[in-house]
Amino acid sequence: MNDTKTTTGHLSALITILIWGTTFVSTKILLKDFTPIEILIFRFLIGYISLLIVYPHRIKTLNVKQELYFVAAGLFGVTLYFLLENIALTYTLASNVGVIISIAPFFTAIFAQQFLDSEKLTLRFFIGFIVAILGIVLIGFNENVVLKINPLGSILAALAAIVWAVYSVLMKKISDFHFNTIGCTRKVFFYGLFFMIPSIFIFHFRLDLNRFTNLSNLLNILYLGFGASALCFVTWNFSVKVLGAMKTSVYIYIVPVIAVVSSAILLHENITGIAILGIILTLAGLFIS
Repeated sequence: MNDTKTTTGHLSALITILIWGTTFVSTKILLKDFTPIEILIFRFLIGYISLLIVYPHRIKTLNVKQELYFVAAGLFGVTLYFLLENIALTYTLASNVGVIISIAPFFTAIFAQQFLDSEKLTLRFFIGFIVAILGIVLIGFNENVVLKINPLGSILAALAAIVWAVYSVLMKKISDFHFNTIGCTRKVFFYGLFFMIPSIFIFHFRLDLNRFTNLSNLLNILYLGFGASALCFVTWNFSVKVLGAMKTSVYIYIVPVIAVVSSAILLHENITGIAILGIILTLAGLFIS
């Protein structure tokens, strides 16, 4: 693999995480007027339509096994992950969810070791992981988080991290099929939206487009749809294809850093000195890994 492509893969993952780290804030704002499933459906409909316009060609799988990988990726990476994350945000702070989600690289490493022959665990990964986790724990001690932790929200966020690890491994498998990355992402979105259909009847869903006359609601859902979904899923899947699931997932360590800083600026959630130390350790762990 040439250095230019590798560098592009790292840059793509970094840009993705910088955007994803702020989505907790956008989702938290939208939860004032929307339910978790409403945000999910509106967001991925916008994302799917955007990718359909950019790449209108169909991805034709060669067999049932290939198709099932896309089905599973849609279920885990879109429906289950974001449903768990959005519901978690109704129970706890945006910064808290961002901190807990960042354990995903650990599970990704374990799953990659088991299911991806080319990705092996290294001592450097574990050292970086320990340093990053120390930083993440310190971020978790940010006084505002400690005072407002809800066990259910934390459990749901942890489950979301595990689900995302499964998705990362599935996308690495899909990348080996050598299909177009945008087309693959759109196909995953299709199955994600398909699995959301039962949620429309189980949870409270209203179409009520009048809510988008509120400029804040409109801008946040467009940010989630165009930026965090259409663009970021493509760039993330590209990075997984180039760097591998394990190496790409390490960038998730930055999520709590972005989540805490953006929550402090936009939602006025407190940030303390101990959290700043945690941010420094988290970034050091990323560099080591």
